[in-house]
Amino acid sequence: MSTLTADEIRRALHENRNLPHGAARNAQAEALTAAAEVCGDTGVYRAALINQIDSYEYSAERSRMVVPFARLLQEYDRDPTAFGPGDAHSLFWRFKWVSGQIISSPDVPISSVTGYLDDMEKRYRIAGYSERAVRQSEYFLADAIGDDERAERAMAQWRTADRDEMSDCHACETNSQGVFWATKGEHAKAIEVWEPVLTGEQTCMEEPHRVLARSLLPLLRLGRTDEARSHHLRGYRMARGKESLLRAIGQHIEFCALTGNEARGVEILAEHGAHLRPLVDVKTQLDFYAGVLVLLRRLIELGHGGDPTVPYEGSAHTVEELHGVLSAEVLDIARRFDVRNGTTRVSERLTERLSRAPLADTLPLGVRSTALPQPAGTAPDAAAAPVPVPVSAAEFSVLVERARDARDTGRPDADRLWAEVAVRVSALPEPDVHPMLTAEVADHRALTAARAGAPDAAELLTAVRDGYRALGQAERAALAELRLASAAAQAGAAPEEVRALLAAGLRAAEALDAAEPLRARRIAVAELSALRLEPYLRSAEAAREHGNEHDHEYGHGHGHAHEHEHEHGHGLLVAELSSFVSSYGQVLPDLASEAEELLGRLALSQGDTERALELLASAADRAVGAGRPWQAADPLVLRAGVLLSLGRPEEAEAAARSGLEHSAEVTDPEERGLVRLTLADVLLRGRGAAAEAAEHALTAAHWFDQAGLTADGGAQARLMLAQAYARDGRTADAAEVLQSALPDLLEHGEGQAVSARDFLGNLLRELRESRAAAEQFLLAADLVEDWEDPRPQAGFAQAAADCLSDAGLADEAVAAYRRALELRRLTGDAVVSEVRILRSLAWLGMREEVTEESVAAARVLMDEAAEVLEAALEAGDAEDPELLSELAQTWHQLAQVLDRLVGSRAPEGTGESHDDGVVLSPAAVEALRLEEIGLWERAAGLYSGLGPEYLQDRFQCVNNAAWTDHELGRPEAGAARMSALLEEAESLPEGAAPEWLVPQARRIITNLTA
Repeated sequence: MSTLTADEIRRALHENRNLPHGAARNAQAEALTAAAEVCGDTGVYRAALINQIDSYEYSAERSRMVVPFARLLQEYDRDPTAFGPGDAHSLFWRFKWVSGQIISSPDVPISSVTGYLDDMEKRYRIAGYSERAVRQSEYFLADAIGDDERAERAMAQWRTADRDEMSDCHACETNSQGVFWATKGEHAKAIEVWEPVLTGEQTCMEEPHRVLARSLLPLLRLGRTDEARSHHLRGYRMARGKESLLRAIGQHIEFCALTGNEARGVEILAEHGAHLRPLVDVKTQLDFYAGVLVLLRRLIELGHGGDPTVPYEGSAHTVEELHGVLSAEVLDIARRFDVRNGTTRVSERLTERLSRAPLADTLPLGVRSTALPQPAGTAPDAAAAPVPVPVSAAEFSVLVERARDARDTGRPDADRLWAEVAVRVSALPEPDVHPMLTAEVADHRALTAARAGAPDAAELLTAVRDGYRALGQAERAALAELRLASAAAQAGAAPEEVRALLAAGLRAAEALDAAEPLRARRIAVAELSALRLEPYLRSAEAAREHGNEHDHEYGHGHGHAHEHEHEHGHGLLVAELSSFVSSYGQVLPDLASEAEELLGRLALSQGDTERALELLASAADRAVGAGRPWQAADPLVLRAGVLLSLGRPEEAEAAARSGLEHSAEVTDPEERGLVRLTLADVLLRGRGAAAEAAEHALTAAHWFDQAGLTADGGAQARLMLAQAYARDGRTADAAEVLQSALPDLLEHGEGQAVSARDFLGNLLRELRESRAAAEQFLLAADLVEDWEDPRPQAGFAQAAADCLSDAGLADEAVAAYRRALELRRLTGDAVVSEVRILRSLAWLGMREEVTEESVAAARVLMDEAAEVLEAALEAGDAEDPELLSELAQTWHQLAQVLDRLVGSRAPEGTGESHDDGVVLSPAAVEALRLEEIGLWERAAGLYSGLGPEYLQDRFQCVNNAAWTDHELGRPEAGAARMSALLEEAESLPEGAAPEWLVPQARRIITNLTA
């Protein structure tokens, strides 16, 4: 680069400034500085030094800016007059950056730091700047070395000093001043100070990114968990992948470690594993590593010390090994700071951070994370089993009685209680355990195995039945006999085998002694079990018979016979269930409730929604009346969904809320997730209560994850959560949640995949992540490519083109627009979309260069757009306001196209700029100007006919025409145009015209005639 000319270096500097921040940009900036020093142009050399400093500032090599700044300062001291106002401002502005870096560099002695700050104060005073920036730097030094008295004083002086052009931006100052309170433990005050940044009132290149990360732990300590969750989702999205924000990344990792989201923390660490290396900026390294170490310590505590983790400097490490390596490095960095500072401030703060205890057992974040692997050396049952705490014999007896009561009354916590009993029994010597209790624990284990579909479930249930029989517990044996039938059905046994087992179960119940209090219940349970399984058994038989029909090539007519048989079977089942409800409604209301719920589901399957709603409501009422409110949750949730589908949102919400209330004792995570998800859906689609819907969807996702249904119910809950966040204006939160669930949603069928990509694309577009949004729209377009209707593909292609254009990818945008145009023309019913595509193509054709040729091509496209609209108006409603406004907009934009040509090709002396010396003749310019005025007049005329709501568009046309009149040397004509519009606006009823229009029009008239 030493042979580059000054002009070549200037162009290279411009290109360098547009590169992503990082080591590559820094290296090129260094080379350009070396080339500038050789070329001999001092102005270029100063520009190169400033560019090098700026490159370092937004990377992990901030501390390297000290050397180029010293060289820049030498240039200033050598000849201050060579620095214009802009150069001088750049120099003094970067004084603050360098002060921060030498404070953060343990190899710079304190005496040198102090001398630098004294020099900064002197130079600022001579230059006439406020002491505000100097006191800010003094605070940073005092805080770093642990001189709290001086820090308090410097902070007070900083805040009271006048702001001037050397003051940091409001957002950066707010960040640091909030940290002052956070380090004192005054978390509420810190959040209050940070509020303008957190709300977006104050922003800059790295804010609110940093403040969002800093606010996480203070919010947790204040109990404001929802805000902490949102700040993590939004803040990590902003900081992800930016090496200048590694400190913030470390804070997000720490937040995950302290909220039961270790798996999320591991994922974030993996995304930034390449930065886990010795850094030039050791303070950044210290802060980043500290956050990582908090996570690694938690993983070790949870039994994951032997798990593999991200490589470090090319070598594989386990969690425990990596913890040891990083600990040694941060302790050494802290020691270097302590030696330099003469205090233990840095090591004390590091120790406090590394020893922080979790601030929440589990804080659901909403995003999908892959669960941590099972800790090595532990069996699944052992990992999940409660750890027995020694209890007295009396306490154990109470536990057993509670478990029996919960089992006999159907309470949802029965499984948990029996699991605890089983653990305690396993710890007792066998002679100390009553045989009945041994049988009951075996019963619990067999039932758990049957529910899980374990292959040995039937064997375990048979042993339980035999064990109860041996103990003379006939009623318990009868129940075990019945469970064998359910286990056989679940295992896919032949219908005749299942029916035989059901019959055996019923016989066992009927054989119970007439004096047995549970005899009637056992018989009813057997009858209801048979009715529950009957639809499955008939379906299995029908499938087998249908297969036989194909085997024997039966003739036509059997389909009708099957339909008749199905209808007969359905009617018979309804009759039997209804008879069951009548027989047991008074004596066994909980079982009657189950039967009514089945009847309700059958009614739904037949399309009789009103009957289904009655039955489901009755089933819920019976369950509550029977003292089993948890049993009411399922029918109420189903009822809520039906009511919502019927357009009765208020009733749906009432049912869903009642379902949630009655599910308070439910322990099954899938059921808990479904109740919450239903209420979220009802709230969002009903009265749009987005904030509350988000709360329930978030909880639903958590419970589905606990149930192992992350990819199923969890994905639907996250989709609902993203929809609620989006409706509530939390776009970044919505995008983060949806992106995490997208891989699962893509597996839920083509329709769901298309919908999810469309939703994500719109979220990303709103966040101005145009390139990523375009990718989603293009992928959605690919998914619908084979659909018969081309309109969805056209819509996605057009949306992608809009985003590609916004991202500056002109060639890709043109290709996408042409694809969309072709598809729009296939349908012939999307005139407005077709016209907008044509206009966009016109503008894209002039993006690189405005020439007579590119303008001519744009004119052709604009004219084509106008012809399409005129044809549509002639063929349909000639007064269609949408088509008329689009036609006016087309004329307006064509005038702007012509104006661009005049601006780039006007003759010398007209005040217009052009680069290549190719100019238009004065006559050509005048002709184009007159055409522009004519187009704006036509557009304004159309807008006039469309009414006051188009006044703003009309004003733009009149304003453009008026100033073009002025350029043609006839300002009176322009003023007359604006005066006519002003007079009309003033005559309109109050509120019909925008408030700004009248005063703006008056100012323009004055300026035109001045």
